[in-house]
Amino acid sequence: MHIVFNGWFWDQPHTGSGQYIRCLLHALGRAAPDVQMTLVLPPHNSAPDDLPENVSLVTTRGSGGHVGKVWFEQRTFPQMAGRVRADIAHVPYWGPPLASPVPLVTSVLDVIPLALPEYSRGLGARLYTSLAAAAARGSAHTITLSQAAKADIVRFLGLPEDSITPIYLAADEVYHPRLGAENDQAVRRKYDLPEQFVLYLGGFDRRKNVNQLLLAYTYVGQAEGDNIPLVIAGREPQWGAPLFPDQRRYAADLDISDYVRWLGYVDEADKPALYRLASVFAFPTLYEGFGLMALEAMACGTPVVANNIPVMAEITGDAAYLVKPDDAREMAGAIIALLLQKPLRDSLVNLGLARATHFSWRKTARQTLEVYERVLAAR
Repeated sequence: MHIVFNGWFWDQPHTGSGQYIRCLLHALGRAAPDVQMTLVLPPHNSAPDDLPENVSLVTTRGSGGHVGKVWFEQRTFPQMAGRVRADIAHVPYWGPPLASPVPLVTSVLDVIPLALPEYSRGLGARLYTSLAAAAARGSAHTITLSQAAKADIVRFLGLPEDSITPIYLAADEVYHPRLGAENDQAVRRKYDLPEQFVLYLGGFDRRKNVNQLLLAYTYVGQAEGDNIPLVIAGREPQWGAPLFPDQRRYAADLDISDYVRWLGYVDEADKPALYRLASVFAFPTLYEGFGLMALEAMACGTPVVANNIPVMAEITGDAAYLVKPDDAREMAGAIIALLLQKPLRDSLVNLGLARATHFSWRKTARQTLEVYERVLAAR
């Protein structure tokens, strides 16, 4: 079996698509060393030095930017798939070609531009979304990340249910309650973190709903803000754009600036320690294809508070404290309860650690291989 992969996001490990392709190839390399794999890189990617032994590399020429991305997806990648005589072409994000010389497997991680129309504003964004939607319907099979994401794909793309397979992600092995913990205090000093804090780590666009957490901290801050601040980590955007409301200003308007610490970008290597050091991980998102960060926090032994949206209920089960979406008062109550009630906290820590063991990249790789085999059998 020879699988060729679209590597557009390979050099972007801070994105969901970049994490997915990197972790998937390494997991497949371990699970199926006899499977031949080829990674096709766009021109802006430098050749990686950490590929599994059974992955060969093809570099290409062309331009970057939006136009270069569409050209790579629609022309360069399918041409290379045919040239290397692959059995299957796997596009590990929602950007498959309209035509391919070999059967296509597409990973649709989410359908945010369709589920949340404000994410596809502008003619260019709408055209690209239409192109991706049409191309996805031509895939031999679609992989997604959860049953909730599958339901949205059926609803918005109209794909047959039997053509979609949900395959869960997993936290990397470095997300562990003890592995690497000897470095935690160095990370605490690096970011000047207090002994106790509530953590948010992630993006800042509207669906991430950080405003709910900030409003919740008007209640938490009254009780514990001086001793247990809210630490917000992640690369900050240009505040005030349509999809990025100015959350720093919102915190100031709420008069909680004294209780909020903005860390900015955090090195990937420091994230496990950041989770372990946190007293609570708060995840107020309103829409996800999977919600990996909640799973990473649980794997590190940190209790999670999140909104009770379908994908969070599916991934966390009873191992997180789920609250009504957009209910800042209920989120505040959950955070305060976990900070003050040790039995509740210990229970969620144990449930979270147990829940995290249900997810592994070995299982992800095995189920992905099963999809490839089904596609080949159908061919």
